[in-house]
Amino acid sequence: MSQKKVILAYSGGLDTSVILKWLINKGFEVICFVGNVGQKDDFDEVEAKAFATGASKVYTEDLREEFVTDYIFPALRGNALYEGRYLLGTALARPLLAKKQIEIAEKEGAGYVSHGATGKGNDQVRFELTYYALDPNIKILSPWKDPEFLASFKGRPDLLNYAEKWDIPVKASKAKPYSEDENLLHISHEAGVLEDTLLRPDEHVFSWTQAIKNTPETETLVEIVFRNGTPVCVTNLTDSTREESPLGLFAYLNKLGSENGIGRVDMVENRFIGIKSRGVYESPAATILWLAHRDLEGIAMDKEVSHLRDLFIPKFAELIYNGFWFSPEMDFIMCAFEKSQEAIDGKVLLSLFKGNVQVIGRESPTSLYDQELSSMEVEGGFDATDSTGFININAIRLKAHNLVLRKRRPYEWRKGD
Repeated sequence: MSQKKVILAYSGGLDTSVILKWLINKGFEVICFVGNVGQKDDFDEVEAKAFATGASKVYTEDLREEFVTDYIFPALRGNALYEGRYLLGTALARPLLAKKQIEIAEKEGAGYVSHGATGKGNDQVRFELTYYALDPNIKILSPWKDPEFLASFKGRPDLLNYAEKWDIPVKASKAKPYSEDENLLHISHEAGVLEDTLLRPDEHVFSWTQAIKNTPETETLVEIVFRNGTPVCVTNLTDSTREESPLGLFAYLNKLGSENGIGRVDMVENRFIGIKSRGVYESPAATILWLAHRDLEGIAMDKEVSHLRDLFIPKFAELIYNGFWFSPEMDFIMCAFEKSQEAIDGKVLLSLFKGNVQVIGRESPTSLYDQELSSMEVEGGFDATDSTGFININAIRLKAHNLVLRKRRPYEWRKGD
């Protein structure tokens, strides 16, 4: 195994291009890995730039289908939402990219992996925990935590000067004074001007979703079919377009959601390392699917299973956010979620209109809903007199609690009277 060979997670941007040349100048043979998880990049151009900057090899991997089936859909089945709002677009892509990087390192006999994540953010943790989980003996080169690198590059001007010195082509622009991350699940916008939490993002910030004023004046009706909690078919009831492949249906829902202004979130979240961060997200397909899936569970999932499963959702989302996708606790939770999704089958009808997703109907062959039993109009085999005993039994502990309070706090009770 070569101790001077490193696999670099490479995007073609300023940071990773400088890191590529810096590692070469430190004596490493650098093999670049470019993962296609749905970002709108010219991958031929990125690959050519990597070679021009000095990479010995470039692996460009199309990971889109795997991203949907093995990461997005499991998160959907667990209704993952970080701090109740964030659909975890960046967090879900990182373990996939890091896993592929380790696979390439094993194939190439490389003893090192490297990434361009900063020392303040979450991505450093997500990449590195995955590296160690999949290869405990791997060595990690993290330039933005390296004292020598930090001494040389104190900001963007230093990076640009280095790029000029070594003839690294860059696309320096002030058109977007903030950072972005894009994949199939979302595009995020953060840092720069967006660090002002009172600043309303200009409309040009939103590159996926239409402004409400520009969305269609008529609703789009959609039917989504699920099997065991996984979407298997999307049909546009307005024009009969149908998509059944995992990647196809997810991309199509992104298109419909974007056209209808769906999926914008502006929030301040808590990073793993304890710093608060303002993020502006666009997640059209995920917003639609999460709502549809949750609604179907309402008709097809047992009440106690549903309530117990919901206790795990915050922890599940936190594990994803913090980079613990490959961990024993994640394996445990995943097994529980997979069990909960058995027979979550059926279809959900939705209306997409002016930034809103509204469920307008649902049907399931495994439905636990009994229309007669639930009806207020018919008896449906339910003896209403049974409720008296049910209430009396549940009131026993409330009465006991009340009597104890009266004994312990007689003054307060007299005062209340």
